[in-house]
Formats: sequence, structure tokens, C-alpha cells
Amino acid sequence: MKAFLYGTVSAAAVALAATTALAGGISNDVVKIGVLGDMSGVYSTGFSGDGAVAAVKMAVEDFGGTVLGKKIEVISADHQNKADVASATARQWIDQDHVDMITDLTNSAVGLAVQQLASEKKVITMNTGSASADLTGKACTKYGIHYGYDTNALSTGTASAVVKNGGDSWYFITADYAFGHALQKATTAVVEKMGGKVLGSSDVPLASTDFSSYLLQAQSSGAKVVGLANAGQDTVNSIKQAHEFGLTSAGQQLAGMLVTIADVKALGTDVAKGLNFTVGWYWNQDDASRAWKEKYMKYSNGAAPTFIHAADYSLTMAYLKAVKAAGTDDPDAVRAELGKMKIDDFFAKGGQIRPDGLLEHDMYLVQVQDATKDPWDVVKVVETIPGNQAYASLKDGGCPLVK
Repeated sequence: MKAFLYGTVSAAAVALAATTALAGGISNDVVKIGVLGDMSGVYSTGFSGDGAVAAVKMAVEDFGGTVLGKKIEVISADHQNKADVASATARQWIDQDHVDMITDLTNSAVGLAVQQLASEKKVITMNTGSASADLTGKACTKYGIHYGYDTNALSTGTASAVVKNGGDSWYFITADYAFGHALQKATTAVVEKMGGKVLGSSDVPLASTDFSSYLLQAQSSGAKVVGLANAGQDTVNSIKQAHEFGLTSAGQQLAGMLVTIADVKALGTDVAKGLNFTVGWYWNQDDASRAWKEKYMKYSNGAAPTFIHAADYSLTMAYLKAVKAAGTDDPDAVRAELGKMKIDDFFAKGGQIRPDGLLEHDMYLVQVQDATKDPWDVVKVVETIPGNQAYASLKDGGCPLVK
């Protein structure tokens, strides 16, 4: 476990801080943020890992390193893509280390488990890594926030574009856990609503390296589109092997349902060129995003940020602003402030955290292109999807907490 603490505190300062803590409402004399993510597995590059920790630390530094006169501490741990490991870590963080907010939570099984545990203990979670729409649907909690994207927003953008262009029959290669199944379900709903059909699917264990049998099944299905309901290294491996098997040269189209620019870089634009996918932000979409990307790369050993890393920074700033506005780190007061504020920054223009905990903001359909002058400029924005359209499917009958 890593720690990142701003400043040192003398004995006299400790006594003064204790007095101020009571007046300012900061528990345990520190505001502590925990980044609980995949630090070494299939999601450690474009979703989680050091890139996510760097974004959170960068936000803390930009905020000034303190809030209400108290130090801000960032700790991190690897959940190994195991819900039990994540839950045990979160329990220790809450009970012993007094963490005030937990973020990242890449892997939907992890995200769902930790959100439930944290809510029972009245600790805010701000999830950027998990995609399952259940986080703000049937599994929503009072203190759970889903920030950046979800399976419904991803399917609305990508599947709609593919079906409109003639891709009306699908076969899915699906990560065999909560995320993959949720993404396949959401995409199927879009495809069928638009008059398309699903011809079959293959469930694939997480972190598989051999997709050959699943790709052969997709090929024999005769589907026009092979939908990849997976992410991270699984997506990279499945796309590479699809090209080796000649799926695309034979006329089948690949639809990556959750892809990042880190995946495109790993594939190479020669392999990924023309691939459409949906993101919550792109670094080259405006001047503010370009400026933030340049600064972030100084924290990330030269790797450009994915939209998830941008979300990590944005949510950290939003959380700290809410603590400041509330005058306390009390979770009820902070959650109330988060619900009132507009998330209006380089990441989410005019965003709003809804009562179900979902950050509603614009999404973007992008297409892989050959890199321009910047080697990280590997996609172009094809379409902006307004937030109220991208996330419309959860507004009715989703979270039981919403009256």
C-alpha cells in the first residue's frame, strides 16, 4: 500500500490541528482518499493503475494539498480484480485507516461489492473504473456515485452508430462477470430497439490470452458485427487475434464496446483503424483538455490520459470542493453538496450528479485514425452524445432510492 501525504506536522501543530478539527468538522484531522484499483492486471493501463493514482494526486496538489486547513492524504492498493480482496481492503481502510472516500474500483464485481460495504459504513465511493449500470440502478446506494461512464452510455453511442451503418446482426464475445454481462445486455437492447438481432455470444473468462475458439464461433455465426463486451488487455488480445484470423478482411466488423486510447496505442492504428467506440472525454477535443493532458503527462511518465484518468482528476476536485463547501467531511453533508453542484470543468461540461448517484454528462463517439503530429492523437470525435440522451435509460425505474 502506498501513501502520499502533503507536508509534515510538528507536535505543536498537531495540538492546534486537533482543536481546529472539532471546529471545522474534519474527522481524524485529515481528509483521506483511497484509490482502490487494478494495479497489475488487465485493467492497469488505460483504466486504473499508476495512471489513476497520478490523476488523483495531481488533483490534490492542484487543490492546494489541504482543505479546511487540514492535510489531504492519498493511499492506494491493488484489489487484484478480486471482490473479496477489494472488500477486505476497503474494510481495513474504513475501520482502521479512516478513509473518507474511495475511488477507482475498476472491475464491476469489485465496484458493486465495495459500494455496498462502504455505504453500510457511511463512506462515499466515487466509481470511475467499473461500468455496470447497476451501480446507480438496482444496486444504488445513498453514498455511491458513478462518475465518467456506464454500460448504457457506452452502448447508446457505439451500437447506435454501428446499426445505423448497416450492422444489424451481432455476435458477442463477453467478459464472463458482471461488467461483461451488463454491457452485452445494454447493447442488445439498443440493437433490438433499432431492428437488429443478436445471433449468439461466447462468455470468456477474465484475463484470457487465447480467443481463438470464441472467434471461430463468431465467424461461423455469420453475424455482420462481432461485439466485444470486454475491456483492457482482453479487448487488445481479442482484436489482435480477430485480425490474425481474418475476421475483418472477410467482411465482419468489430465493435469495441469499451476501448481507451491506451488500447489503441497497444494495438497500433494499422490494426485498430476505423474502429468506432464511445468515450466520456478526449484530450484533443478543446484547448482546456489539451492543456490538462500536457500537465498530466508530467505525472504519468509520458503516457497520455484516457477518459477514465480525466474522470479521476475531476471527481477528486469535485469531492474536495464539496468538503470545503460543506465545512466538514461528514458523508451526508458532502454527498448533499455533490448533488447540488454543477460539474463544469475540462472533463464534464455542465455535468450533474443525479439523485441515483450517476454523473450525467456528454459522451463522444470516436473513430480510430492514423496519428497526427502528436503520437497520442489516435482518434477523431465523430459525434457528441448529449448526457440526457446517453444516460436516459436509467431515469425511470432504476435506483430504488429515487422517488
